Amino acid sequence: QVQLVESGGGLVQPGGSLRLSCAASGSIFTIVTMGWYRQAPGKQRELVASFIGGDSTDYSDSVKGRFTISRDNAKNTVYLQMNSLKPEDTAVYYCNADIVVPAGRMYNYWGQGTQVTVSS
Repeated sequence: QVQLVESGGGLVQPGGSLRLSCAASGSIFTIVTMGWYRQAPGKQRELVASFIGGDSTDYSDSVKGRFTISRDNAKNTVYLQMNSLKPEDTAVYYCNADIVVPAGRMYNYWGQGTQVTVSS
């Protein structure tokens, strides 16, 4: 069994910063992709930033230059540093990963989500 546990959400003023963390635990052979999605009320879930294979990353155009994804492979953890936050960044942020388990199969996993609210 694999779990993704997010932390670091909260309320921040426009222009502020937050750092999200997502730690993967359980029966992990290797992590193929790992990153962040978000879903605002009434909108579809969308990619924010992700490691998509090796050291390659993908960012939503709406966050480029403001958000940075990083990781600690030894801890199976990814981080999302969010700077210059805007009210439109308000959403539930979800961690997502494609993980190969010891049996050799790859599965897609989601975290429980963490709320980020940008408001004055």
